[in-house]
Amino acid sequence: MQRLRVHALGMDFASPLVAAAGTCGYLDELSDALDLRCLGAVTTKSITRESRDGNKPWRIIGAKGGMLNAVGLANVGVEAFVREKWGHASRVPCRIIGSIAGHSTEDYAAVVRAFDGLAEMAAIEINASCPNTATGLQFSDSPELLRGLTSTLRALTSKPLIVKLTPNTGDIVGLARGAIEGGADALTLINTVQAMAIDPETRRTRLSRGKGGLSGPAIHPIAVRMVHDVYTQVARDAGKPIIGLGGVMDWRDAAELVLAGATLVGMGTSLFVDPSGPATVARDLDAWVQRQGASTIADLVGAVDMSAPELS
Repeated sequence: MQRLRVHALGMDFASPLVAAAGTCGYLDELSDALDLRCLGAVTTKSITRESRDGNKPWRIIGAKGGMLNAVGLANVGVEAFVREKWGHASRVPCRIIGSIAGHSTEDYAAVVRAFDGLAEMAAIEINASCPNTATGLQFSDSPELLRGLTSTLRALTSKPLIVKLTPNTGDIVGLARGAIEGGADALTLINTVQAMAIDPETRRTRLSRGKGGLSGPAIHPIAVRMVHDVYTQVARDAGKPIIGLGGVMDWRDAAELVLAGATLVGMGTSLFVDPSGPATVARDLDAWVQRQGASTIADLVGAVDMSAPELS
């Protein structure tokens, strides 16, 4: 599907669709249900310096309009990831984006140094929504903290750096600007929205951790608005591509994010519902690009018409 080919971060992507962090497992676990060639990239689950068991069950539950999760970044740690998982990288028929997380700058730096030596890794995505143990804040709590983290990691690798932004902020444009000023090559938005569920009979929270993150269709309009704001107010003029993410279930959702300003489109919760879904989304997106009279999907990035709709 030539109309769906995208050039970003100095490389070509066969499709604008990206499997969001963790939804393909470590690398290619989804390949049993989906031909990964229909994707532009897969994103690893977020890898940390040390191994993590994650939170106790329940840590993923259904919710009206989506899914609540508080997995707790469960993973084997960077050393075991490189030693035990990375050998499968040559089998992945699309780009690989490595997601990283940590509690401190040093945690992130250790993973970046390890990832920098992996030839098949196309880019590194910074999941910045983790507590900074030095201050008790998250790096995504302020543009200054995010700028500092990004700047430090930028100096450690020549690979493209993508910063994943949280929607749980009053100033996502400011966060985007801080990330770009720190050296980000691209932005992913949005991460999950803070949420909570309670069982009325037991009066207990349904997630073991109490609070978690809401993903899925319920957050999609929020993602569209935030992508548009970041694109028009900072990313477009800075020449930085956006990976739009949040409740993409079908081609219409993906097309909305493209029109709002996303160059690439992430899929996450939908892969839990139907792991084969991206193949259908890619086919239908291609048909949409053709109907729009565009030669490639890149021609439609940020092409939303903000005039009032006609009343019928």
